[in-house]
Amino acid sequence: QEKSCHLSAALLGEDSEISQEQLYELLKYAALGKCHNAAQPSWCRIYHQSHLAGVVVVVLHEMSQLHFYRFYLQFKHLRRVFRHRFTLTPSANFPVSLYGEGTNLKPQNTPQGLTSTSSECITKSPDLQCDPIIQRYGEKKQGLTSYTLTLEEQKKNDYPIEGSPGCKGYISTECDQQRTDSSPLFGLDCEMCLTAKGNEVTRVSLVDARGQCLLNELVKPESTVVNYRTRFSGITKKMLLPVKTRLSDIQTRLKKMLPHDAVLVGHSLNSDLQALEMIHPSVIDTSLLFARSEGRRFKLKFLAKAVLGKEIQCEQKLGHDPTEDARAALELAQFFIEQGPTKVAELNLEMLLTAEKLAEVSQNKAVLQPQRCGFQEQLNEPPPLSKPCFLDCLQVTGQKPLLLGRQGLDSSGLCQSNLSTSNKQILQRALEDVPLSKFSIIQFSLGPEYLASHLHAGLHEKVRSKLTDMLTIYAGPFEENFCMKSVKKEFGRCGPIQSLTVVTETFQPYVCIQYEVLEAAQLAVESLNGAEVAGSCIKVQRPVTAAMLDCNVLIKELELDVENEGVIYVAGLKKSLTETDLQEEFSQLKDLETLFLPKDLQSGKHRNCCFLKFQKTQSAVDALEALNGRTMKGSELRSRNALAPGHLWRWIWQKNHSNGKQGKHIFYEKMEQLSDSEQDLRKKVKKLDHHIKKLYRSLQNNTLCIVLFPGVNSTHGSQSGLGLMGIKDDEGRSAC
Repeated sequence: QEKSCHLSAALLGEDSEISQEQLYELLKYAALGKCHNAAQPSWCRIYHQSHLAGVVVVVLHEMSQLHFYRFYLQFKHLRRVFRHRFTLTPSANFPVSLYGEGTNLKPQNTPQGLTSTSSECITKSPDLQCDPIIQRYGEKKQGLTSYTLTLEEQKKNDYPIEGSPGCKGYISTECDQQRTDSSPLFGLDCEMCLTAKGNEVTRVSLVDARGQCLLNELVKPESTVVNYRTRFSGITKKMLLPVKTRLSDIQTRLKKMLPHDAVLVGHSLNSDLQALEMIHPSVIDTSLLFARSEGRRFKLKFLAKAVLGKEIQCEQKLGHDPTEDARAALELAQFFIEQGPTKVAELNLEMLLTAEKLAEVSQNKAVLQPQRCGFQEQLNEPPPLSKPCFLDCLQVTGQKPLLLGRQGLDSSGLCQSNLSTSNKQILQRALEDVPLSKFSIIQFSLGPEYLASHLHAGLHEKVRSKLTDMLTIYAGPFEENFCMKSVKKEFGRCGPIQSLTVVTETFQPYVCIQYEVLEAAQLAVESLNGAEVAGSCIKVQRPVTAAMLDCNVLIKELELDVENEGVIYVAGLKKSLTETDLQEEFSQLKDLETLFLPKDLQSGKHRNCCFLKFQKTQSAVDALEALNGRTMKGSELRSRNALAPGHLWRWIWQKNHSNGKQGKHIFYEKMEQLSDSEQDLRKKVKKLDHHIKKLYRSLQNNTLCIVLFPGVNSTHGSQSGLGLMGIKDDEGRSAC
């Protein structure tokens, strides 16, 4: 049975603020894994990383944590799907940080002879001993059997192997005769489409040692086609309509055509054999034959041009020609065998690739600069950084990462970068291209008209004002000479109080209490409304404002938020209790995973409440029943389901304290002027959430998906970012 990936992260409370460096750490490990010396991130763990189908990062350009909580109800998909969230340190140059500390265009080890982008200017390295090809094969020419993959190499590179658990039902070519250096070579290439089953063959080409085409056949997939991948495969729905040939027919024909000592040649041939569901014992993989340092691979298009002087996969053509690709791979293998490793090493392919990249960069600058794209200016002169470019590291996967967005995201030539004019276009391209890439960055934007600083300021005040109202309750009426100490003590049992004042404008006294956490305010409304406090039967309610009319809806949705699953809030703790004391007191609770004891961010002292996270939702329900009304060290406990994730609790506290106790509606007049814009903005956000939902549903299972509100760090002020992440499972939700 195939292992499923899952993610764990200790993100409850104050530890949930993640730096750009920590985010880069996660992305690097997810994309490269241990086999490329990437380390598990320090703040979360990915289990079974090698089974990840891909990594997709969705960036919401110039949006912050502020946007997520202002439009919490509109982000219906995001809050219901992603189980892990974290506050993200804002960056003035977010794309550069994301790509792994800068996309520096200047190679770190540029030889003295490299003064222009022409290949003629490249000096050959005098020391070939360090070349990975020489290190692997030696300097002398050898026969073809020296370059076929061993059984261990096939296993390591995901080739179908007889008897492997994942190859049940695969057909053997039955080419079991001993290979010699005179065994015949055959070039093989397939084009695939994406179906409900996964990758399925739509076209197969086989060429002999002279390059003559023996087979070039369209194949009808067994399952429903999800994506024809026309831009790459050249296959359309119309082309496959009359096709009767099935995979089983192709398998039979290949078995008949291949002699018993045949050696198959292809570029990343494992993908072709997996799609064909066939097992062949003797293969030469040109992506591994010409492998670069640290296992990185050259693309077939580049090798064909650099080694054979041939242009293949031209942009003018619709999709790849599998016969052309099969012939190119075959000729590359023949060149390697005939010329030997030394001749290949002397081609200095690494430097040729560098020259080609620099030429692309020069061309891209000329094309993109007049457009004044937002990220283009940021990436033109990146700071010198010690670590290798993240995009370059990703080339280890054998293909360029995919970047889609409105701005010029990448100027380094290291990515498949596409500019689009609308979120809808970006989504359409993403649905086509993301399944073809192991690492994708998709950027959506609300548009420049919604990112103006004055609009952002109004948005900030609205969020702060609504949070303040949700944290505030009014209680009363009380008798004229009521005991304020008794009131403070009773309401303090619900959680930490920020302020308590007497309302004197009413006929009888009321009190206004502002709490520091949402759970405390909600607990006060639920448990003390209609109760007798300080000798009076009182009513407890929140402020009645237009913004608060949907408060009950918001509270309900917060309770259903996936990040709050299995988390409960406990109040009424004595401040003298330490975290160790509480661990002992709660140790008998089943499946308790984490205890978070909030601190005052200024004094460092503990609050009189805590959050408990359980491994199972039912265990949290049982704990609520066990704890409500229980006495601990002489103090009665009160508890309920959590409403605010740990990072939101911290954010609320910072917002309340950074704004002091000034009037809640100081931007009221300005906000009225922006009401039409915000109405339109809500629709935009709702549509954006729908785009992300559609993209997420199209992802393969075991895909790590991270949605980033990168935050704002500019001269107008700083706003923290927010990250949501998870690994898609069979049910379409993100796995824990």
